[in-house]
Amino acid sequence: MAPGIEAVGACSLAPMRAHQIIVIGALALVAGPLAGCDGNARPAQASIHQEHMGVVAQLLRTDRAEHRVGIRSAAERLAPGFVATDDPEQRERQMRYALRYVQEPPRGVPEFIVSPMSFLAVVGRDGVIIARDGRAEDDHMKGQNYAERYETVRRALEEGRPGYELAEFPSSEEGGESSYSMLFVHPSRRNGEVVGAAIAGIPLWREAQRLTRQLAIDHADQNGLIFWVYIYKGDQLFHYGTPEGVDAEMNDGAAASAQRAAGLATSPGGYTSDVLIQGRWFAYGVLPIPSLGEDMGAVIWRADPM
Repeated sequence: MAPGIEAVGACSLAPMRAHQIIVIGALALVAGPLAGCDGNARPAQASIHQEHMGVVAQLLRTDRAEHRVGIRSAAERLAPGFVATDDPEQRERQMRYALRYVQEPPRGVPEFIVSPMSFLAVVGRDGVIIARDGRAEDDHMKGQNYAERYETVRRALEEGRPGYELAEFPSSEEGGESSYSMLFVHPSRRNGEVVGAAIAGIPLWREAQRLTRQLAIDHADQNGLIFWVYIYKGDQLFHYGTPEGVDAEMNDGAAASAQRAAGLATSPGGYTSDVLIQGRWFAYGVLPIPSLGEDMGAVIWRADPM
């Protein structure tokens, strides 16, 4: 957040004590009362602390659990395609059709029919991408060796182990910033032998968009209530469709990261605060999510009706 925001301690959650911790999966949320705060968005802060943080934590857990189930089902359905033909071009064509088929109702993988993932792909026994879903002319993943790039892909092929990791995707532009996706991998087997693997990726910006939409849907009966969710990794931010005023508060890079670190040093399970933007009070909560990756979490913004 921008330097003009009040110090974190002024509107943060009370410091954590052992008896004040609520565990939600691998996440700990402060359960004590809000510290004293004179901001006009204090009721919204309380809602973020008492409700929205837990919802976001649960949604992230559910999304990862469902996609682990989905990628296993996809790997099983796609397995015959790895050995159906020795012709590489025919195998690619068949796999592209199958990749589309497993995502479409009514017989598609249920966990994939409504999903924020950006790709579903198949990897050959050699670790090289055979094809991803979509048109062949748009397939920039084909031919890349993902076993060399990602540990979970290598383990799936060499050890037959399913996996999950936060995967870095280099920018296609020189000097551009890398993107990150939640990567789900599962080996495909025929007669007990690993013949390839299925992989699926959810970009962090799409996951942030999905969280934003779900909070809005959950509170659709409250006219004028607005939510935005950002996912952070260090000083990088991942989001979509967020307003310029809030972006300006968030896009301070190292300064924002340092402020989050200071707030989490006081309240390791998360904290809330508020800020005045163009005459309107906005509340936000910072929620660390170590299960996503190191120095990662979500920033949940809420603007109540004026």
